[in-house]
Amino acid sequence: MFASGCGVLYRQPIYQGNLLDKAAVDQLQQGMDKRQVMTLLGTPSIRDPFHHDRWDYVASRRTGRSGPTEVKNMTLYFENEALSKWEGEYFPEEDSELAKTMAKFGNLAKDKDKGKKGRR
Repeated sequence: MFASGCGVLYRQPIYQGNLLDKAAVDQLQQGMDKRQVMTLLGTPSIRDPFHHDRWDYVASRRTGRSGPTEVKNMTLYFENEALSKWEGEYFPEEDSELAKTMAKFGNLAKDKDKGKKGRR
């Protein structure tokens, strides 16, 4: 009871926004269409109606109620409906660890092909 007032307790980081998987970001290639990018990374946080050729994937992390908030933004640019470049940052190591933790609770999509080997 005394420890709770001293700030000695562990505080879990709180993530919000698009949590991008490093393996998915590593698969991005110039020339991919928007559907392929969305399959890899999911729906972007921000799709500006005035800039159809730019997608923003934004994520934030904060530890505790009063800790500083760290924001990272990954921006993708399209030309003629094809991915032309991407820049920015995301939380690659933290996201993979968080995905492993959340998988225990069944909150993430599961690979549909697992367990289907030999059923073709």
